[in-house]
Amino acid sequence: MFKKGQEKVDPAESSSLRIGQQQPIRSKNVSVIGPTLVFKGELSADEDLVIEGTIEGTIAHHKKNLTIGKEGRVTADIHASSVLVEGELNGDIHSDGLVSLAKGARVIGDVYCNRLVTEDGAQFNGKIKMAIPTPLKVAPEPEEVEEEFTEAENLTA
Repeated sequence: MFKKGQEKVDPAESSSLRIGQQQPIRSKNVSVIGPTLVFKGELSADEDLVIEGTIEGTIAHHKKNLTIGKEGRVTADIHASSVLVEGELNGDIHSDGLVSLAKGARVIGDVYCNRLVTEDGAQFNGKIKMAIPTPLKVAPEPEEVEEEFTEAENLTA
């Protein structure tokens, strides 16, 4: 039943995600800003972005995922579909989806999002404004139609 040589699997290393984790962004359309790169200005891209370097300015990354890695140092307002912060951010986050602050993240600024996940050990100083979900529209109940038939209408030839 049990084999002596089997290795034990650590649940923390399993492939299932825990709260505060996102799947790694590693598709064909990913740009990586390396740890030695320093960028000042307005940054926008039409692909997922991983920042390990230093950015100052604004980041317009609508409809895509943005990751600030452990070595990332960002001083900018961010507009992105989803944001994962593992490093440092000084600026506001505007997201239509999920914002995740990982253990070791340091964020100073306001967060505007639909969902927020904060791991134990993340530092955050700012306000959080979450979108109010739009209520589901329920179709009105059908009206009862009074059936007033005369005997003549009910007779068929």
